[in-house]
Amino acid sequence: MLTLLSHYRETIIRYMFLLFVIHSFSTSVAAMEGMILDASTDRPIASAIVTANGKAYHTDIKGRYQIPHTDMIGVRAVGYERIFTHFKRKIYLKKFHPKALYLSSYGAANKKIMGNAKQLIRTTQINALVIDVKTDRGEIAFDSSSTAAKDIGAQKRIFFPHLKDLIAELKQEGIYTIARIVCFKDTPFVRAFPQSGAKYPNGTLYRDREGSYWIDPSHKKAWEYLLTIAEESAKAGFDEIQFDYVRFPDKRGLSFSVKNSQSERVRAITEFLEYARLRLTPYNVFTAADIFGYVCWNDADLGIGQRVDAMAPYVDYISPMLYPSSFQAGIPGYKNPVAANYQIVKHSLDKALKKSGGTPLGFRPWLQAFRDYAFDRRNYGKKEISEQIRASEDFGSSGWMLWNARNIYSTDGVVE
Repeated sequence: MLTLLSHYRETIIRYMFLLFVIHSFSTSVAAMEGMILDASTDRPIASAIVTANGKAYHTDIKGRYQIPHTDMIGVRAVGYERIFTHFKRKIYLKKFHPKALYLSSYGAANKKIMGNAKQLIRTTQINALVIDVKTDRGEIAFDSSSTAAKDIGAQKRIFFPHLKDLIAELKQEGIYTIARIVCFKDTPFVRAFPQSGAKYPNGTLYRDREGSYWIDPSHKKAWEYLLTIAEESAKAGFDEIQFDYVRFPDKRGLSFSVKNSQSERVRAITEFLEYARLRLTPYNVFTAADIFGYVCWNDADLGIGQRVDAMAPYVDYISPMLYPSSFQAGIPGYKNPVAANYQIVKHSLDKALKKSGGTPLGFRPWLQAFRDYAFDRRNYGKKEISEQIRASEDFGSSGWMLWNARNIYSTDGVVE
């Protein structure tokens, strides 16, 4: 009997060992190892992102990664291009810093305005466009598959009936494309779903100075709606999804579905960005979040849920809005912001970097290309724009973006 049991145990052990060998062999065959390298220096790129089979994998400090067996992969890294390629043992990425103009939905659909933007791209250092796909009025500029978008009246004006064709055309011209999605300022959505809105303590819906309603950012039903738009934009071919108004309204004393405290506000914003990153993973698309300029200077969230240290881990790029005209209290040592364009941009980015603990390449600021409205009403021309750009580049940011709500741009400050 003992002999029989011993034989049985030995057989089981051999069988288990054989299964282990087979599993180990199949795993080694299925796994693929590669390296991501800088095309100009041949040095490894740490923290590059490889997308395979809908999941994201990161390179180590030596640029190495391991993924399950597959054919096509997506690759991107902060401060570099994004590509789609067949798997190769060594993949090289070129450095790329977007230098962008903002275009509204109307501007991007207007032949004259788009033509001027393309001419600037051909003749200056501009190489990218930020295009509204969801506006601060809650309008979605393309024909979305979202039934909610149609039901709530967000599709009354469709500027881009063939969004994929537009992006393909821009890509053929070598233009980096950024989809701007306004998040929590959305009148149509709140009118349709008033339970989702930011409210006063008595239950009345809050409206801002422009008469717009705001979504309660902790209301997760709205997240699904917003990220459906983001996913469709990524599928259309945009290189980057930029979330604007990704914050609580800057009004004290409002009520939300969570306690109106800094910890809960920050949690809601960061969890939204974390979920957005997860939803967008399969598309190998960069993500960015716009923040107030003064957020760079504060450890607290300014009552809006934005903190650099909390947001930075969940997006590829933080984009502070560093318009000197908006720094109405100035910054230490500079009481007149419009006379200190370089200092406003450079010192704000330096402050933000200390809070993030990351790299300058994780930032791409918004710069002012519109007439001052708060101080001496000066026109922002060659001197003012070039000062801001120089500050961004001295800091080492991954490019910069010019904002003019009227989409009026010239060669001022952007000729190399």
